[in-house]
Amino acid sequence: MQPRPIRCTLPPGSLPVCLHRFKQGCHRHSVLPYRVMRSPMLSVVVVAFLFNAACASVATKSVNVEARVAAQNALFEEWYQADLKAHPEQATAYGDYRYNDRLDGRSLAALSAEHANDQYFIAHLRAIPTTGFSEQDAMSHEVLLRTLQQRIDNYDFKEYEMPVSQMNGPHVGLADLPLAVPFESVKQYEDYIARLHQIPRAFSETEEVLRAGMRDNLMPVRFLLEKVPAQCDGVIKADPFLLPTRKFPAGISPDDQGRLTRAITDAVTNEVLPAYQAFGNFIGTEYAPHGRTTLAVTSLPGGEKRYLNDIRSRTTVSTLTPDQIHQIGLREIDRIEADMLVIAHREGFADLASYRESLKTNSRYRPVTVEAIPGFQAAMATHYQTGTPDGQRPGRVVVAASHFADRSLIDDEAIAYHEGIPGHHMQRSVAQQMTGLPKFRQHVGNSGYIEGWAPDSTSVVFTTRC
Repeated sequence: MQPRPIRCTLPPGSLPVCLHRFKQGCHRHSVLPYRVMRSPMLSVVVVAFLFNAACASVATKSVNVEARVAAQNALFEEWYQADLKAHPEQATAYGDYRYNDRLDGRSLAALSAEHANDQYFIAHLRAIPTTGFSEQDAMSHEVLLRTLQQRIDNYDFKEYEMPVSQMNGPHVGLADLPLAVPFESVKQYEDYIARLHQIPRAFSETEEVLRAGMRDNLMPVRFLLEKVPAQCDGVIKADPFLLPTRKFPAGISPDDQGRLTRAITDAVTNEVLPAYQAFGNFIGTEYAPHGRTTLAVTSLPGGEKRYLNDIRSRTTVSTLTPDQIHQIGLREIDRIEADMLVIAHREGFADLASYRESLKTNSRYRPVTVEAIPGFQAAMATHYQTGTPDGQRPGRVVVAASHFADRSLIDDEAIAYHEGIPGHHMQRSVAQQMTGLPKFRQHVGNSGYIEGWAPDSTSVVFTTRC
């Protein structure tokens, strides 16, 4: 039996949307990296409908609603297909392999083209009235409308000029390619090789964007940027890009295996690893030294307005002030610590401080043996990476195991529920299997909803068990 969707209640002014975790324990900035060819037929359908709706005499209400829903669904499909074509890496993550020989564009020109496309689609979406729509049709309209508006707002604040951290960036995402793409045919290996050849371009375009951020004083936190060069060195040392050459499918001939192995090795040795070396050097010597030393987002250009935009982009909440949201968090801490104190008393401790101190040396919560994760992920936290809807590539919970002597097992069970079932993996799988909705709603997401589902579902496990 497939897991059933769970209905949730969010604060007024917020919007429930489906989980979208892109790789990597991180959330992809929704960008269209280059101007896409729009479907003339679909656009004509939308425009023709709007003209007829304005000029023709009013028909029956049901026919009018059906026509508007049809126009909206056509626009949804146009946007979804354009988004896949413009984001080949994301298409691969969704199990759509039509663009597997391409990498995303990351240049300033690509980002500008994305902005133009966002404006195009939001204008056409706003022109479709939702009066009389079903709850789901109206919600789909609002989800995409908010998604596009947030992308436009983020562009105006130049959020795209800070694409690199210890969790995000091409240095991390591209190193996961060998685990993120299929290798079942010669064509799929050749697609992979084509992508390897494009990795130097991905780094040079990212550097172009980072230099723009330096000029605009839009800089991530320095101590996090300082982790990036070591991550690049870790990728070079581990060399994950050769993994596909270690085991070929039986259907690929020995001659093809030899040819593909040579092509992959040459590309990795002469193009990929040098690009990683150059990017790590750039971050370490030119970029990270300019990283901001003040943590607060309000220290960046735009100040308080940028902060409020960041809150909206991650929660969809626009009716609460930052302090009101902070107070909600403090109340949650009080509630959780009260539960923890009950456990501390049960274990014979008078307070939380003494209980926490005991956990640092309690052998019950120390790992005996661990398998170290690749060096380029050492600075990352345990996270979930989505699988494909067809199940051919399963979802993955990637566990951070570096510096194991300093780690504790005390929260491992909760993390397993949070990242796996009933957390991110279950929620993501439910979203991918939903039918009767526009395709984009199987993948679009928001941090507030994503990271709200996971702890809430984890607490249900412990509450039910207790």
